[in-house]
Amino acid sequence: MTSNTGKGSPVRRVATGQAADGKSVIVSDVEVAPVEAPLMPGAFFYSFWGADSMPTLPNDGAQPPYSTWFPPDGGYRFELITLPPDGTEPPAGLDKAQALAETEKLLPGLMDVMDPKHPGWHATDTIDLLYVVSGECILKLDSGETTPLKAGDTLIQTGSRHAWGNPGKVPCALLVVSIGVKRRG
Repeated sequence: MTSNTGKGSPVRRVATGQAADGKSVIVSDVEVAPVEAPLMPGAFFYSFWGADSMPTLPNDGAQPPYSTWFPPDGGYRFELITLPPDGTEPPAGLDKAQALAETEKLLPGLMDVMDPKHPGWHATDTIDLLYVVSGECILKLDSGETTPLKAGDTLIQTGSRHAWGNPGKVPCALLVVSIGVKRRG
């Protein structure tokens, strides 16, 4: 991974599979461009891989279809999210209804989990395995607890209601594997 992840640069994704004869092969080698939603300037969302159910092996390595940012129960996602420094504001005069519609189109389901009364706060039906690639951020929990995270730290997020902050001067890049789970009650 390059140090340019905080600037919205494309990231290379290589995937393997098995050919009909059983040999392992490279099936794709592409650059994945980030998505920048108008409601969240400076935040970049990379969707590298995912599926709405667990795969079986062997397989041909074709990218499974999925249509929402967060996985359903039994699904998974592999992502990179870059958080801009706190205070990064949308442009003046932004049409919020249009920006919300565009965000939903670019990142389907992301806004569905956001608390409209408390911007940035959300809970998902996922177990998220996070690694801080670069920068620093603050994990905020609805209990009032806050935990600073820096490059090299990991976090296991278990469906908790939370929000993110970035008090630093540079973007914070989070590598994430999300596993969809069923929430009881």
